[in-house]
Amino acid sequence: MKLVLIGCPGAGKGTQAKVLSEHFHLAHISTGDLLRDQVKSGTPLGLKLKTIMESGGLVSDEIVSQLLRQRIAEDDCKNGYILDGYPRNVSQAEGLDDIVGSLDKVVLIEVPDEAIIERMSGRRSCPVCGAMYHVKNNPPKTEGVCDKCGGGLVARSDDNPETVKHRLDVFHSQTAPVIDYYDKKGLVLKIDGTKDIDVISGELIEILEKL
Repeated sequence: MKLVLIGCPGAGKGTQAKVLSEHFHLAHISTGDLLRDQVKSGTPLGLKLKTIMESGGLVSDEIVSQLLRQRIAEDDCKNGYILDGYPRNVSQAEGLDDIVGSLDKVVLIEVPDEAIIERMSGRRSCPVCGAMYHVKNNPPKTEGVCDKCGGGLVARSDDNPETVKHRLDVFHSQTAPVIDYYDKKGLVLKIDGTKDIDVISGELIEILEKL
C-alpha cells in the first residue's frame, strides 16, 4: 500500500502516519524528518536547509526528490509506505508519479487555520528523546521538563506564531492545488482533523482496510 498524507503544518499528519504505519506495517516517510536529519548532519546542504526551514520557506523540489528516491529504495519500503508532508506542490506531485508510480490513496486531514496556530505555537519537544508535548493539550508533569527522560523541553524555531502564519499562507497558495490534482484522479480521502486522535485513527483504518 502506498499512501500520501496531506494537511497544513500541525494538522496531525505525523501522528496519524505513525498509527497507520504500525497497523499496516508500512514505512513512515516524513520529508520533514529527512530534511531535519540533513540539518543535524552539519553538511553544506544541511546548513542551507536550516536557513530555508527557519524562515518558513520551502526546500527545492530537486533536493527533496533526491532524498525521497534514496529513502524509498531502502528495504523497509518493500511492503509499502506512507509519505508524510509530500508532495507540497503540483510539480512535486507530478514528479512523484515518476518516482513511485500509482498511489492507493491520498488522505487529506482538514483543520482550520486558527486551530493550527494554537496547536503549533504551544508545541514543545524534547531534544534528547524526541517526545512531544503541548502547553495546553498535552503538558508535561513538570513545566519545561520531559516526563520520559528529564530533558529540557524546547519550542522549535519554526513553531512561533509569525512563522506558522507564513507557513499556512505557503500551504494554501502552493500545496492546496495538489488536492485538486489528486481529486481529479479520484484518490482524495478527506478526514476531519479536529476530532480526537483516536477517533481519526479509527476512521482511517476502517476505510483503508477496505481498499
